[in-house]
Amino acid sequence: MTLFEGRGVRQGQKKSPSQSAYYNLVGGLLVIVCVFVVGFFSGKLLGGESLDSSTPLYSIIGATSNKEVTDLDFDQFWQVWQTIMSQYVDNHVTSKDLYYGALKGLVSSVGDPVTIFLDPEETTQYNEGNEGKFEGIGAELGYENGMVIVISPLDGSPALTAGIRAGDQILAIDEEDVTNENIFQIVARIRGDAGTVVSLTVVHNGGTAPEKIDVIRGEITVPSISYDGTEDGVAVVDVDRFTEASVSAWQTRWDEVMDEVSADNPEAIILDLRGNPGGYFNAAVWAAGEFLPRGTLVTQQTDREGNLVDFAVNRDGRFLDIPLAVLVDAGSASASEILSGALQYHGRAEIIGQPTFGKGTAQQVIDYPDGSSLHITTLKWILPGGKTLDHEHVIEPDIGVEITEDDFKDGLDPQMDAALVYLSSNNI
Repeated sequence: MTLFEGRGVRQGQKKSPSQSAYYNLVGGLLVIVCVFVVGFFSGKLLGGESLDSSTPLYSIIGATSNKEVTDLDFDQFWQVWQTIMSQYVDNHVTSKDLYYGALKGLVSSVGDPVTIFLDPEETTQYNEGNEGKFEGIGAELGYENGMVIVISPLDGSPALTAGIRAGDQILAIDEEDVTNENIFQIVARIRGDAGTVVSLTVVHNGGTAPEKIDVIRGEITVPSISYDGTEDGVAVVDVDRFTEASVSAWQTRWDEVMDEVSADNPEAIILDLRGNPGGYFNAAVWAAGEFLPRGTLVTQQTDREGNLVDFAVNRDGRFLDIPLAVLVDAGSASASEILSGALQYHGRAEIIGQPTFGKGTAQQVIDYPDGSSLHITTLKWILPGGKTLDHEHVIEPDIGVEITEDDFKDGLDPQMDAALVYLSSNNI
């Protein structure tokens, strides 16, 4: 799961109007409950009369027993709050700091690095990233073994130019250790005005020695899908992300690009999903429909109860028979893996490159009136044939090809070359 400095990605479905109304209702009820609880316990702390301790003041959804509920002492929470506000040596701490900090701690206790709470400022950054415009270094960040790593630097980005690589582990920013900071704290440090410099201390993937790399921040505009015409009869479509302002906006952009491809009448297509961290689930299903027949299973969703829902192609695509190669690497995650996994399982495309990231969960995004948001894992993906997606079960390429450090320095792309050779020798 991936969260990203370069661009945030909603790993889940867009809420429908009915869902939004539901969450607004629930949010309103929660506000009422919170006001009651805050008022009650504030009264206790300020000397108000307490109720009998045997009287339950609250109920907790999902509690396994009444004892589990009554054993929770919320007095302690407010006592800690009051102690910090009245005794902490630096008096700059505000109630807002404690409030958002408590919510972040509550959500992080789940132990899932992609189930997170974002305060209003972080939510704004996340939404800006989804739209593909921001100022920074242009690199997607994610988690691996509890550490924040670079999933992929964006094509042409300041990060890539400076020498940041996919898989780099971030140790320090401007020489300050960040190994104990979460991904959004690191994002906040890396983001900054175009033209300013940020220093990253990283360990390259497979390396051991830290390296300090200075990156000049820039204005980053990332198109979700790029296409520059055909070459030798092959159309190369670069899908950088499965997000736009909305699912429908992404689908519109996809359809526009596919119209261009169709007009060029190519003999084969290369779909470049390298460094694509994913995005809207529905976008991956829509893209699969361009290459797979109507009714073909793309993926399944399973919830916490084990209920399965099938997602199949529900439209008539334009490229059902054209030779197809798909490029992937360690930066290909989530929706990228859903699409490439479905095409591979149905024998529709040759997958070329390196093993993918392995993210098989979906997060629902719940926005709150104050501008904050909760990103909560609610679903898991299952590929056709029953394969799950995680770090131990990734998409393995049919043709494995590495890009070495020397290849990168020399401007070579052996993975793209391998795709062209495959299409030339086997299909066109």
